[in-house]
Amino acid sequence: MILAIAHKEFRSLFVIPSTWLILGALQFILAWFFLARLDAFLQVQTQLAQLANAPGVTIAVTTPLFGTVALILMMLIPIFTMRLIAEERRNQTLILLMSAPVSDSHIVLGKFIGLMLFLLLIIASCILMVLTLAAGTQLDTGLLLTNALGIVLLAASYVALGMYVSSLTAQPAVAAIGALAIFFGLWLMEVSAMENDNIWRSLTPTSHFQSFNNGLLNSTDLIFFLLFCTAFLLLTIRRLHNNRIYS
Repeated sequence: MILAIAHKEFRSLFVIPSTWLILGALQFILAWFFLARLDAFLQVQTQLAQLANAPGVTIAVTTPLFGTVALILMMLIPIFTMRLIAEERRNQTLILLMSAPVSDSHIVLGKFIGLMLFLLLIIASCILMVLTLAAGTQLDTGLLLTNALGIVLLAASYVALGMYVSSLTAQPAVAAIGALAIFFGLWLMEVSAMENDNIWRSLTPTSHFQSFNNGLLNSTDLIFFLLFCTAFLLLTIRRLHNNRIYS
């Protein structure tokens, strides 16, 4: 049942014309940024060749590219999570789904997986851009894989939190604005925290993504994303359970 709901959510995204517009605009932005970073690297490649431990093209292009993707996902994901529950509640289709013989956890996990499959297409396009560099140079595979894993985990944490916000209201616009405000607040908490404010920084997903962005695979960051996603998915399941009981 989880896979059936995930398949339905995944297919429904491509029925909406705005999804294609967003994908087209997003690919243009990412391709432009990728080529701009590559051009900047080629301009200083001669000077870098004279250094002993000069950064390679993977560091010069991959790290800033995935950092940009992280910021774009922060602004993009609320647009999609708002329709997962809030829009269905407004359209009275959530009642039909909850009246079916399917548990709340199946509904939440199915919607979560469906949106993640869609976001994986965006992330895969970024990976393919970087892999094109392998035709002319040797890539740092470890750095590329850690960045890919980090951006997937960051997207999953945003989707889990966005779903919970979407479950709190029947107005999609409120759900999108609320999720975006929370994401932006967490990002501000990370960028404005002092170097010794480890407690505040440890609570923000973007700070844990920085380790992956730098090519570091840390078990602490993996555990954070796992707990972050699990906590908000459980809160969303609990919210739907309460709606089923009191509605």
